[in-house]
Amino acid sequence: MMLKVGELARRSGLTVRTLHHYDSIGLLKPSGRSDAGYRLYNRDDVARLHQVQALRRFGMALADIGQFLAKPGTSLPDLIARQIDSLDRQIAEAAKLREQLAVLRGQLLAGEEPELATWLTTLEQMTVYDKYFTKEELAQLPIYSDPAASEEWAKLIEAVGQKMSAGVPPSDPAVQELAQKWMATFSRQAGHSVDMMRRLDHMWSSEEEYRKMSGISLAMRDYVAAAGGLSKLAIYAKYMLPEEIETMHKHFSTRAQEWPGLITEIRDQMAANPSPLAPQARALAQRWYELFTDMVGSAPGVRERFRKALENEPALRAGRMMSDDLLDFLRQAHGAA
Repeated sequence: MMLKVGELARRSGLTVRTLHHYDSIGLLKPSGRSDAGYRLYNRDDVARLHQVQALRRFGMALADIGQFLAKPGTSLPDLIARQIDSLDRQIAEAAKLREQLAVLRGQLLAGEEPELATWLTTLEQMTVYDKYFTKEELAQLPIYSDPAASEEWAKLIEAVGQKMSAGVPPSDPAVQELAQKWMATFSRQAGHSVDMMRRLDHMWSSEEEYRKMSGISLAMRDYVAAAGGLSKLAIYAKYMLPEEIETMHKHFSTRAQEWPGLITEIRDQMAANPSPLAPQARALAQRWYELFTDMVGSAPGVRERFRKALENEPALRAGRMMSDDLLDFLRQAHGAA
């Protein structure tokens, strides 16, 4: 039995445009074509699509999925086992919420008034994360599913808060060390997924009540970002010219806050239309190019020096939300513009 692209899209819950994109990048090639030229997919194609979508849900970028599936010995049973493990964690999370709700119900039936913290914990489990992540994704997020994550963050937030209260500047080595630990912790608790980090940051930025409960104020995030930026500038200085470092220092002080919002817009555009030739993609690429130029300047060779620093220094990539698939999308869009 062969499925046309429209039928496969309907039954898989994907769009025809997405399947066309998978074909164009060589990730999922149809096994046949009808006399009219329509793509036709067989059982093996559908099995590969299952692998692709499973790996996407685990946070893997499309470019990495292709490389992963091309490796000898890639096992579909092992991948399905990972999905089963994910569902088991999801079931455990649902059981935890059920237990919390049972406690609430028991207290109310007994005429007791639950503590504020009990209500907040239940509400957090029910609402905030669900607006931004699927249950399966939440099961993959240590920051959500690991009870030790909250304690780890509490200690880190307290340490940063003490430095802020004492008036220690972001340029202090101890503060920069805390900033590096902050980003490493964030990356680890986001499953080392750029997409998850971006969405967690978007959730924190958008949800005032969640921001208050987290204990991380806007001032604290700016303080950590400034310390992290200065720490990274010291590393970039090994590869770039002094005047270029000065340009980057100015950028971090004036326009660094524009990056998260722009990256979110680009990700949303990629999800809505994966073609870099779309007018919206070209417009976003132009904004990205302008912001990047403001950061590094336009001196000859500056982009190569910047890229070499990134390639050679793992610390510069920690917490970075610009993934390879996003950069490829922007380069193609900018080239088309």
